[in-house]
Amino acid sequence: MAMTAASVFGSGGCLELLTSSKAMRGKLWTRLAPFISKRHASTSQTSLSSSSSSCSVINPWLFVGLGNPGEKYQCTRHNVGFDMIDMFAQSQGISLTRHPFKALFGEGMVEGVPVLLAKPQTYMNLSGESVGPLAAYYKLPLNRVLVAFDDMDLPCGVLRLQPKGGYGRHNGVKSLIYHFRKNREFGRLRIGIGRPPGQMDPKAFVLQKFNKTGRERIDSAIEEGVEILKLVVTKGLTEAARSSNVDQKYKHLTTHDMQL
Repeated sequence: MAMTAASVFGSGGCLELLTSSKAMRGKLWTRLAPFISKRHASTSQTSLSSSSSSCSVINPWLFVGLGNPGEKYQCTRHNVGFDMIDMFAQSQGISLTRHPFKALFGEGMVEGVPVLLAKPQTYMNLSGESVGPLAAYYKLPLNRVLVAFDDMDLPCGVLRLQPKGGYGRHNGVKSLIYHFRKNREFGRLRIGIGRPPGQMDPKAFVLQKFNKTGRERIDSAIEEGVEILKLVVTKGLTEAARSSNVDQKYKHLTTHDMQL
């Protein structure tokens, strides 16, 4: 049985937030009602209300992009996760608006599957404070959560899709794992930004903007990432990773410390 974000968090800090947001859950249930399996469609309203937790529905995907809010950080290396979600939202006609869980949030349908999009507004290192309660609220299995973020261990513009993993040196992902009670089994779309040149401080490097060549590579990668996310929705994460990672493997064979 897949572990849900709600079961990961337990009944502690999220309960008050969940109780105060019953209306929002009701709206989501209304939107997902057409996707309840036929086996449950013929049951009475009373039966549906008493056993809604056991109904077979299509679980939404939650796609999260990590970054820092504010104009100061726009187009920086650390904000490519935001860029990915913005482009995906635009491609699917999904609007992102303020949300109680400290995030810009939107929802829509992709190939008949509900998709939730989020950009935490907590600043990078506290991203879990937003994503943790958000995933718990929608009672999502963690294998239906996918996070897009910058990665210095990949060449600029190279993507890598993974079903789980650690956090490496990325404090945003570290925060997510912490708020998932150390559970690491959520998907990642790693977006390569390359390594800082020479002895440059990595913290300064990720807060800089790309040069022209780097920006072109990232923009191309984000377009590819949109297609990868659509493949995740239609084929599942494992199949999407199998095909996309092969395509990405030999892209941009350049030295890691080349400044872009």
